[in-house]
Amino acid sequence: LQVLLDRGGASPGVIDGRFGSNVDKALAAYNQITGANLRSTDAVAIQAALAQSGGDAFANYTITAEDAAGPYVASIPEDYSQKAQLDRMGYTSVTEALAERFHMDENYLKALNPEVDFNRPGTIIKVANFGRLVSTPVARIVADKDKKEVFAYDAGGKLVAAYPATIGSSDTPSPSGIHTVSRVALDPNYTYNPSINFKQGQNDKVLTIPPGPNGPVGSVWIALDKPTYGIHGTPDPSKIGKTESHGCVRLTNWDARELAKLVSPGVTVEFVGGPSADNLAQQ
Repeated sequence: LQVLLDRGGASPGVIDGRFGSNVDKALAAYNQITGANLRSTDAVAIQAALAQSGGDAFANYTITAEDAAGPYVASIPEDYSQKAQLDRMGYTSVTEALAERFHMDENYLKALNPEVDFNRPGTIIKVANFGRLVSTPVARIVADKDKKEVFAYDAGGKLVAAYPATIGSSDTPSPSGIHTVSRVALDPNYTYNPSINFKQGQNDKVLTIPPGPNGPVGSVWIALDKPTYGIHGTPDPSKIGKTESHGCVRLTNWDARELAKLVSPGVTVEFVGGPSADNLAQQ
């Protein structure tokens, strides 16, 4: 079911073989995008829809020499001053890299492939067959703080994609009202400035954290016209939609990358619901 939803433009977040709030949200969005009336319990209809949309939910993948070579980092420190000393906020293992490439939870990838040596080129593994990415240009984005979901619409107002999201927190709420996309940066570095953003640990100086999928904003930064706010990736895809952020809109890296290709400067981003929503009336 998660693979089918992903194929239909309704991201379930990490594909992990489990039901939960992200799957429920994605199923509702899938039905809106496709016009279907699919139920999570209807195995026959799910299989039929899989067959029509690209076949089996899983496919075989052969690990390459490039996959095994990385380069990988030994570990990612928690402290921002230590992060700033790394060359790159890269993946820590083959399994982390492959899990992200195939939109999967790393532990689920390992569970599907027990006793497999992921570091050996030529090894055949089972991965999610998530199909093609959404390609319809997006004209308007709605970030729903209550649903913890981002909706992307085309110029005609049709929903083309939906993503589970972590949107601000009660301490550091996201903006309210309507903003616009100002620019898109792929593989960005991250400037930590405690006087503008938030304070991490004992770090009171400005730090530049190198780019990479395990950086604070993941592998994509979609900047908004409101300074320091944006839509971005994450180093922890399994936590999307379930935790809080420092005011920004956080998606899985692969969802943020997909959305980055669909937007352009000037696309509107409307924040609805949640903390600071009372400002909406004044705006």
